[in-house]
Formats: sequence, structure tokens, C-alpha cells
Amino acid sequence: MGRTLTVADLGVLDYDAALAMQTAMLAARIDGAIGDTLLMMEHPHVFTLGRGADERFIVGNPASVPIRRVSRGGQVTYHGPGQLIGYPILKLEGRDRDVTKYLRGLEAAMIDALAKFGIDAARRDAMTGVWVGSRKIASIGVGIRRWTTWHGFALNVSTDLSFFDAIVPCGIEGCRMTSICELTNRAVSVSEFAEVMRESFRGVFRYDEIFSVAAARIVPTAEFVAGDG
Repeated sequence: MGRTLTVADLGVLDYDAALAMQTAMLAARIDGAIGDTLLMMEHPHVFTLGRGADERFIVGNPASVPIRRVSRGGQVTYHGPGQLIGYPILKLEGRDRDVTKYLRGLEAAMIDALAKFGIDAARRDAMTGVWVGSRKIASIGVGIRRWTTWHGFALNVSTDLSFFDAIVPCGIEGCRMTSICELTNRAVSVSEFAEVMRESFRGVFRYDEIFSVAAARIVPTAEFVAGDG
């Protein structure tokens, strides 16, 4: 029997609601009530800080964007419209019980998807995330509980990059962000990129098929953390 990944495209979802959903789904995956699932969505404007993140990396907030501290790895990052958010709820088993391998897999999936839009993205030594030249296009911050993953990745598609000016992205001084639309100089929607991203994710993580579900069918509502932003 082949491995199946359930994918739910949830559109725009408030960060707090998404966190509650992840928490419920994490418990369900640990208990074996659901299979491996990838949640894909956008968030309204929000800054998030990882468990050990330094609040000094928020250097301004003129738009009064909400701030949330959560149980993921990494420093501060921004989420907002035009950014693809992916929250994989996966049970890592056998040789896949390797945090570094999981992080590199997330990067590989995004690099592969970006290549399909003509973008030559890459990793950087000793840094988690995805870069295009000197600019960063995607951040990763994950949590792993009983070898089951939550939290995930954020990739800038058509994001208003000015919001990153209010923070030190991922705690990296001098880090500048970019987006698919900035790099390609053409309109690309989050849903367009998400269609490609799900296939890249399936390939990198070796799923035989994808099962798409509507939002209404998703569960509504000792830990390791790792990440960059």
C-alpha cells in the first residue's frame, strides 16, 4: 500500500485559529486518528516569535501588527497576505527520525518548486531556510513532539516586503527578503504556487499520492523545536 499525503488548502486563516487547528491535528496524528497532512494557507498580518526568540529583533511596528510567541524553533518572522504558509503534520518514522534531514527536506521541496518558476534558489551553510542570491525568500520554524511535526515554512509569493522592515528577519542582521513576484517581475498567486509546491513536497517526502480535502473536513480546532524564523 502506497503512502498518501492529505493536503488541505485553507485559504486565508487567522493565525490563532490555525494554531488551534494544528494543536488538535498534532494530537490526532500522534494518536493515529489521522494520517500525514499538509495544511496550506495564508495569514493576515502577524509577527511570530519562536520559543527562545529575542523580542529586540522587533525594531518597530507602526501598523500595530499582532505579535505571537509560539512553540516553534527560530527567531522572529512576519506572516501576511501573499505568503504561502505550510504546516506539515507528519509522523517521522524509521530513518526519517532525523531533525536535520527533515529541515533539509523542507528546503529541498521549496527549492524544487521555485525552480519551476525559473528561480535558482539554494540553501546557505549553517542557516536554515531558502535564499536567492543574497536575499531570503523562505523561512522555516518547526516543532516536533513524539516525532510528529508541526509548525512549518513560509515562502514569499506576492508578499508586501515592507513589513519585514519592522523586524530583523530570523534574527539575521542585514537580512533582506525577496519574493517570487519581485524576482520574476510577473503576477503569481499564492494558489498558483501552492499547486506546484504540493507536488514538490510529495516528491521530496516520497508520498505515492495526494488526497485533497476541503477545509470543512479538517480537524478544527516532551517537544523539540528548530528553525530560523
